Amino acid sequence: MNRNDILIVCALPEETQDKLDGWNVIYTGCGKVNATYELTAELFFQKKISKLPKLIINFGTAGSDKIPIHTLVDCSKFVQRDMDVTGLGFPKGKTPFEDRIPKVLDFSIVKNPIGKKYTCGTGDSFVQNVSKELPGMDVFDMEAYALAKTSWKTDIDFVSYKYITDNADETSPNDWLENCDKGIEEFKKVLEYYG
Repeated sequence: MNRNDILIVCALPEETQDKLDGWNVIYTGCGKVNATYELTAELFFQKKISKLPKLIINFGTAGSDKIPIHTLVDCSKFVQRDMDVTGLGFPKGKTPFEDRIPKVLDFSIVKNPIGKKYTCGTGDSFVQNVSKELPGMDVFDMEAYALAKTSWKTDIDFVSYKYITDNADETSPNDWLENCDKGIEEFKKVLEYYG
């Protein structure tokens, strides 16, 4: 696999400081809808890339109450933390009437240089209180599940690298603003693994 086989997907240029020269990179904007739309558009309509990638790498920021701030982690399992159709008898986090797609999208077989294989809970909200979230999440973000699901449905390998900017608590907004651009150098080291 070489760089032409990889598409890097990020939410915001502020997270990368535009320091990914030589890589195929798209920015989606915040949230699941933007992430799904922009990745799908890139794969099938815009054609900035000449062929479908073999691997989609997501890089971005996340909060965690378990992992120290300023740590770069890999995520290989993804849950839609704000999907709640419990009123119809579905478990929280499970999209209703999608029997073929599991609640947890698991890309653990995709090798990466960190290899911790954390679980990322994605939702359209900025987490400031983990007690209100699904249990079992290691990190919290706003795009990775949507990107993982698009990859799952198109049979493209996927991995996400998240730079922990905050503790997913009441100080998270200020912590994110202070730290959102500090993970790019660590991510660039990870990219050496891919060529």
